[in-house]
Amino acid sequence: MIRGKVRKFHENVDTDAIYPARYLVYFEPEEVVKHVMEDLDPDFARRIKPGDVIVAGENFGCGSAREQAAMTLKYAQIGAVVANSICRTFYRNAINNALPVLALPGISEQFSEGDDLGYNFENGLLINYTTGREWRTEPLTGLILDIFKVGGAIAYYGKGTNT
Repeated sequence: MIRGKVRKFHENVDTDAIYPARYLVYFEPEEVVKHVMEDLDPDFARRIKPGDVIVAGENFGCGSAREQAAMTLKYAQIGAVVANSICRTFYRNAINNALPVLALPGISEQFSEGDDLGYNFENGLLINYTTGREWRTEPLTGLILDIFKVGGAIAYYGKGTNT
């Protein structure tokens, strides 16, 4: 179960907005996190708390296929990304980094900045604790759930757990 404060973003948040290309020279998590979403919200890195959830409109994670965008959100301890739709490449990169992502048409209109969101990806329950509304979604199963349980694709494939 993931539970955190909603951080709202608009539609078409691209990978360069998530982690600007000018910082691709940095690899240390502490340095990378300083620049998460800074072009959209310069104070984002200072305001977020572990477990906060990004809620966005259509096409979250569009743009380049670079994995650093999903990795940056994971380094920033974002609990999940919930959006109306998610770019397919970003979706896969998020899974590889054990960052829960949920695409649900129209969901961004159901949350406001600061709402208390809960998401149980094992049973598919999404809750806005602030308003009391609930949604049933498809739970994560199989390979994706196994990758999440060990902390990402590198851990999953690197430790021989893929039997």
